[in-house]
Amino acid sequence: PKNKEAEILELCCGTGRLTIPIAKDGYSICGVDYTPSMLEQAKMKAIEAELVIDFIEADIRMLDLQEKFDLIFNSIHHLYRNEDLFNALGCVRNHLKAGGLFLLDCFNPNIQYIVESEKVQAVIAEYTTDDGRDVLIKQTMRYESTTQINRIEWHYFINGEFHSIQNLDMRMFFPQELDSYLERAGFDIIHKFGSFEEEAFNDNSEKQIYVLTLNDNKVLYGKIQNQR
Repeated sequence: PKNKEAEILELCCGTGRLTIPIAKDGYSICGVDYTPSMLEQAKMKAIEAELVIDFIEADIRMLDLQEKFDLIFNSIHHLYRNEDLFNALGCVRNHLKAGGLFLLDCFNPNIQYIVESEKVQAVIAEYTTDDGRDVLIKQTMRYESTTQINRIEWHYFINGEFHSIQNLDMRMFFPQELDSYLERAGFDIIHKFGSFEEEAFNDNSEKQIYVLTLNDNKVLYGKIQNQR
């Protein structure tokens, strides 16, 4: 928003990677996340930057802040079931002001890339820490077609020795599928871009980036379990 009085809500804010710079720009922003360790890092960053930000530990599928916002944004890759997605979208609706905007971004599934990546363990990062440790990160990937979840693992090696594995599972949402879900959840699609440079969405787009607003006449789903 160009209006610095706008109230902003970031869902799945993590360690404040986006929350902190937005607050530095002079906006009032609230960050919500489910993981206490990430929120602790976000709070420390805010203190170091001398910023006052309300960070809230909550499940975005059941969020009830008793407050509405001009802008809400988040990603959805960690909402693995349709029930989770529709519950989260319902919470977005309940927290968005009339005329407010909902920004959503996720990857555009690239089946060819997923298939090729399943064949090899790829090196995705290699660096030396400030205290002199050599870190190597290798990625493995396995796609489940029944759940549409891409099972991603990052294997960490420190000074040539295996250290740990980090799971980064991501639910994949296909373009027509996601368009339909958002419309059925009561949102109008104002724009759909293929990159953060606002390029038109096409077959080669890496991202699906939505600018959405409320449409109270199009709510076909409340909570998805009510449709069973």
